[in-house]
Amino acid sequence: MVVNESPDRIITVDGIEYLYFGGTNYLGITTHPDFQDLLFEGIKKWGTSYGSSRNSNIKLSIYAIAEKLLAQNNDSEAALTVSSGMLAGKLVMEYLYKTTQSLFHLPGTHPALLHASSLPIIKNGVLNPKIFDTAISKITIAADAIPSLAVCPIDLGVLLQIPKTKEITLVLDESHSIGLMENISQNRASKTSIPNLKRKIGIASLGKAIGLSGGVITGDVTFINEIMSQDAFVGASGMNPAFLETYINAQELYKSQKQKLSQNLNYISSHFNNSNNFTYSKNYPVIYFENESISAHLLKSKIITTSFKYPTASGKLSRIVITANHTTEDLEQLVTQLNTFS
Repeated sequence: MVVNESPDRIITVDGIEYLYFGGTNYLGITTHPDFQDLLFEGIKKWGTSYGSSRNSNIKLSIYAIAEKLLAQNNDSEAALTVSSGMLAGKLVMEYLYKTTQSLFHLPGTHPALLHASSLPIIKNGVLNPKIFDTAISKITIAADAIPSLAVCPIDLGVLLQIPKTKEITLVLDESHSIGLMENISQNRASKTSIPNLKRKIGIASLGKAIGLSGGVITGDVTFINEIMSQDAFVGASGMNPAFLETYINAQELYKSQKQKLSQNLNYISSHFNNSNNFTYSKNYPVIYFENESISAHLLKSKIITTSFKYPTASGKLSRIVITANHTTEDLEQLVTQLNTFS
């Protein structure tokens, strides 16, 4: 389906209006008039783009201010912004490829964290034998904080099975939790009390709940400084400074939209008769399903959801996304149709 404007709760296809329960605009922020006004003001101050290296002799103050806030909001010592979440992942994994001895990834990890040399941590149902190689002492483990087709933070218990002689660097893709459940998986890793966990690194796209094109890396100051010295960072333009100005000035709006989303999730929790046809959690704004007849049924009821082939899914990635902008009437129509599959 091709549309001619950014979809919100309503999407128009061939002149017909549908309810839209797709995308990743969880807080409904990208189409919010107040958010757009903040962005317009940011553009007036910083221009439409800034194509210079962050290491140039002229440095824009907005980067340090915004990165300090991003670090604070994500319970991290430091943060670094880049032009995309994909670049954030590639920068981190390329650096760790050079500074640790082996890279591993959990099932379903996003391509941003899949280095060419990375190995699956689980092989034939057990830990990859490579982990027990006595010549290897420093390893990196990458994972999605909330994996595709899942609605809860990833279980990091497998890390407890790794020999205590291995020094672990954990990298988590927080793209689908940042702005919603900041650092939830990294905090869970801390609570798991993994004794040989040396370092926790987060990467994320800011183009989902945060609603701004760009990416962020979070971690300790030493690690962030090392990333800033890498050629791929020095040679790249930074994230659009107008977007970072917008992020700073939109904090209250993010909070109010998050409250609206919470109210919508409470409505779904109270009225949705969940069944085995769906993967669902009352705390997360996504409902997954595999039965393709559900998409067809919803379409007949003028409801469009997300459905496409995804790299980490065996079939189509089919999901229903609830946003802060959906009205009670929207949710009632959705739940009425979903409950027919109970």
